[in-house]
Amino acid sequence: MSEREPVLSAAGLTKSYQRGRETVRALDAVSFEILRGEFVAITGPSGAGKTTLLNLIGCMDSPTSGTLRIGRREVHNLRERERTMLRREEIGFVFQHFGLMPTLSVAENVALPSLFARRNGSERIDELLERVGLAHRRTHRPHELSGGEMQRVAIARALVNQPQLLLADEPTGNLDSATGDSIIALFQQLNRDGLTIVVVTHNATMAAAAGRRIALADGRIVTAGAQQS
Repeated sequence: MSEREPVLSAAGLTKSYQRGRETVRALDAVSFEILRGEFVAITGPSGAGKTTLLNLIGCMDSPTSGTLRIGRREVHNLRERERTMLRREEIGFVFQHFGLMPTLSVAENVALPSLFARRNGSERIDELLERVGLAHRRTHRPHELSGGEMQRVAIARALVNQPQLLLADEPTGNLDSATGDSIIALFQQLNRDGLTIVVVTHNATMAAAAGRRIALADGRIVTAGAQQS
């Protein structure tokens, strides 16, 4: 894959739900591309379709209609087992609520995706803990960490299988502003190192840190351009 080839392409992506007799379009014919190495923020008010879109591009759900490609692979019609394999091998996820296993150490939490993928990630774990500044916390449990440290563990865990795409859903939502700023700086560094990042956020600082913003309203894209300098 060339450097500026799309990592992600969506065309006419639509997701509808039934609410009683009413059909609700959470996403309405959304089309866009994300290129390798981009840092993109998905923004918009509550109910705009941000999380629905993230679930679709993260292969956690399938669209009602439209097409979705990750790299050169069409994923919109994949079976559940195939979507699971794609998530495991190509995509890393970071969530607002961290999602760490409380009985496992920091290193063990980071290792989980590599165990599911049946990979030996021991050297990778040490490298990632250094990268997120938590090598000295590798044997600690989540309850011994601050919120910012827990999110850094979650980021390291998302990277352990070397995904081509990192997706984050409100990664600073449970953090104070100073800690959130440190997580934003980490995302920026990961992006400078070449990682493609898509983040759903209400955080104006996080959105401004991204190179491009996709703004949603009522399930449609209203802005999809580069940030103003």
